[in-house]
Amino acid sequence: MRSALRFPIALLLAMSLSGASLRAEEPIDFERDVRPLLSDRCFACHGPDGAHREAGLRLDVAEGSTATLDSGAIAIVPGDPSRSELVARIRSDDADLVMPPASLGRPLSDSEKRTLERWIESGAEYET
Repeated sequence: MRSALRFPIALLLAMSLSGASLRAEEPIDFERDVRPLLSDRCFACHGPDGAHREAGLRLDVAEGSTATLDSGAIAIVPGDPSRSELVARIRSDDADLVMPPASLGRPLSDSEKRTLERWIESGAEYET
């Protein structure tokens, strides 16, 4: 009887684990997954309000996020997180470079950082 129960339990466990990994790699949806992060953590300094925009970086539109900045960096290089300054900044351990800044009091979680990286990796499509 015990061995008869092992297979169904093992099958259920395998199915639940495979379902979790599928959900973890769901396609990134800009409106659901990305815009809320950018809006909450980035737009105050890098959004539509030109009077408060810092570093000449505008992240609320594709044209602004992919433009070459005065520093020569590009915040978002669609398809290439390793060349995207946004990824370097969200992953930085340097308090002077990390984004969002500690003064905001709302750091990105590892999961949120990965969401932004996956979005960039998948082409950084903006939706209007």
